[in-house]
Amino acid sequence: MMSDYLLYNGNFWNSSEPLVTADNRGLKYGDGLFETLRVTGKKIHLADWHFERLFTGLQLLEFELPAYFTPVHLARQVTALCKRNNHPVARIRITIIRGGGGLYDPEDHFPNCIIQSWSLPEDGFQLNANGLVTGIYRGAQKTMDKFSNCKSNNYLPYAMAALYAKKQQWNDAFLLNTGERVCDATIANIFIIKDETIYTCPLQEGCVAGIMRRFLLENLPANGFSLQEKKITVEDLLAADEVFLTNTIKGIRWVGHCDGSSYGNRLTKIIFDKLLKK
Repeated sequence: MMSDYLLYNGNFWNSSEPLVTADNRGLKYGDGLFETLRVTGKKIHLADWHFERLFTGLQLLEFELPAYFTPVHLARQVTALCKRNNHPVARIRITIIRGGGGLYDPEDHFPNCIIQSWSLPEDGFQLNANGLVTGIYRGAQKTMDKFSNCKSNNYLPYAMAALYAKKQQWNDAFLLNTGERVCDATIANIFIIKDETIYTCPLQEGCVAGIMRRFLLENLPANGFSLQEKKITVEDLLAADEVFLTNTIKGIRWVGHCDGSSYGNRLTKIIFDKLLKK
């Protein structure tokens, strides 16, 4: 259930109150980006990486940040909202949008900031008992440009892939990039396992620069796992021994089926137990 309150530019609003006008560039053009955080108490998990990604995106989108608009400022607001909504464990979404104006004449480049919170279970990450049922969505292709790694408000390919997955009664769908290689799932990065080696595609392939992806890239080799970044073809995906998805909120979820292929979860479970269960 959505929270009773949200924060808009530092002020508490009832979550049912309207915030923007029809002239808002975020509404008209998807002009902005967002960040999803996991919070336990006053702790934002992997906070430094989340805010690094957010502020890198703000710079790329040429927002003009006031002096007070810092990671520390946003972290305090996140904590205040969780307290106001009584969410000891929460999913947080920070949405940044540019204000009004036309395509060529924005009124300003101020980062209008919406922060929302939703309650999460207090038992931490849990590996799914049953493998996800998935498939490949071919109705859109993810670009491979300087904006591809951002969590942009221009989310149409993912939204349509999620809609398609729901119609097919899948748990998730894989998107391809303009090279027709595997790029992302609708809300997660993709890892495949073949012959005891773990693979994920490099950022140059257009995937979102996921925080859990980064966590695994740093920690898998340090814990004795074989890991490589490589371009992943559809054939690679369908021939894999195991496939798992990663994001900040769910951690790791293993895939059981994709377009006629079936996968196990032996090594995925070892990774989960060693790196995420605690």
